[in-house]
Amino acid sequence: MSRTLADLTTLRVGGPVGRLVEASTEEEIVETVVAADEAGEPLLVLGGGSNVLAADAGFAGVVVRDARQEIAVESQDACGGAAFWASAGMPWDNLVLRAVAEGWAGVEALSGIPGSTGATPVQNVGAYGQEVGDVVAMVRTWDRQEKRYRTLAHGELGLGYRTSILKESLRDRTNAWYPTPRYVVLRVMFQMRLATRSTPIRYPELARALDVEVGERVDAAEVRSAVLALRAGKGMVLDADDPDTWSAGSFFTNPVLPEGSALPEGAPQWPAGPGLVKTSAAWLIQRAGFDKGFAVPGGGAASLSTKHALAITNRGGARAADLLALARTVRDGVRDAFAITLEPEPVLIGLAL
Repeated sequence: MSRTLADLTTLRVGGPVGRLVEASTEEEIVETVVAADEAGEPLLVLGGGSNVLAADAGFAGVVVRDARQEIAVESQDACGGAAFWASAGMPWDNLVLRAVAEGWAGVEALSGIPGSTGATPVQNVGAYGQEVGDVVAMVRTWDRQEKRYRTLAHGELGLGYRTSILKESLRDRTNAWYPTPRYVVLRVMFQMRLATRSTPIRYPELARALDVEVGERVDAAEVRSAVLALRAGKGMVLDADDPDTWSAGSFFTNPVLPEGSALPEGAPQWPAGPGLVKTSAAWLIQRAGFDKGFAVPGGGAASLSTKHALAITNRGGARAADLLALARTVRDGVRDAFAITLEPEPVLIGLAL
């Protein structure tokens, strides 16, 4: 039976794929990528499918999934901490669970995030005051342009808010690599402190949930439990029985603007680098009149999550066109209200916002 992208993504939409390869070795991944590139065949390297919105027409190319779920510890001592490689296909939350159990500190606040480990440095995934970039040491990749393996050190990755050089080739959808980046992530090396207590709690909402002050450290397992509860309350932990989780997580990124930009009164803002501030996409969406559960009249089975206005959800049987129409309505409404254009976070396959 042919597979569809609806089977392979958390939004549960998308038509048939031309060919699906479940790769069990690094060599098989690279061989498949090289063969597709040489044949001019469209290529999608897919992880957990949690950051993808695919067209109902499907993808007439090869879809590669990394079936490896491996962690290899290189060193572990009090001075250097823990250094370990994880295969790109390792489910991210499985890695976080292992880290908390082993006393590897630095990712406990990233619990419950769906998707694969290989996708995390591409987006520089972050939540509740932590970012993957805080603990990534290097990334082993296949460079499709130079046709060779390349290991990129932390300083070469260009990590920023939801971005990296790994993601740069996805910005221009007309380039030869889309919808897979130029660099195909094969495995990621992490460097973490050895500690049973967390890194300092940076996020006020998490601090309140833990009943501590910002800056305090607590048991890492407590942080994981608190984060999972917070995420579940927002429909951000996958649950087959909860349509609020049939989403791509946060559909829009938080806008990053020059300091001094006109923001609506009361809009939250945080420093985002030299001369930049970040504000809340969810706050803008709700203040523009799109509350939790909002749906476009006649828009099929697509709505904002009933738990979090930043998630666009498939309530069951939605088409990609339904989800896209809702995303456009929200984006245009925020732009009209506040002159700020929200940018989508998921990779759009066969679609344009």
